Amino acid sequence: MTRCEFYTEGDRITGFCVSGHSGYAEAGSDIVCAAISAIVSMAEATINDVCGAKAKVRVKEEDARISLTLPVSCDEEESVQAVLAGMMLTLCSLRDDHPDYIEVLEV
Repeated sequence: MTRCEFYTEGDRITGFCVSGHSGYAEAGSDIVCAAISAIVSMAEATINDVCGAKAKVRVKEEDARISLTLPVSCDEEESVQAVLAGMMLTLCSLRDDHPDYIEVLEV
């Protein structure tokens, strides 16, 4: 199962960590894992490359883990929060369709 954790302070999403394999199908055929990877990649690219937020990203391929931590403040805060909220909603929709393979948590 893939675990998607969103870190919050008050109403602000401060980052996320996505870890694990969904187990929906074999590697290379796992549509749930592919969807999660696309969602995470789009969010990270938008936050850092489009909005210029300079979020810290850590990838541990051996643990199938990626985490993103926002700086204390960013110039494009409203846009970054919109991207993270959209990411969370999209992952929740995927979870609703495949509840045995993905969990989404706010911590």
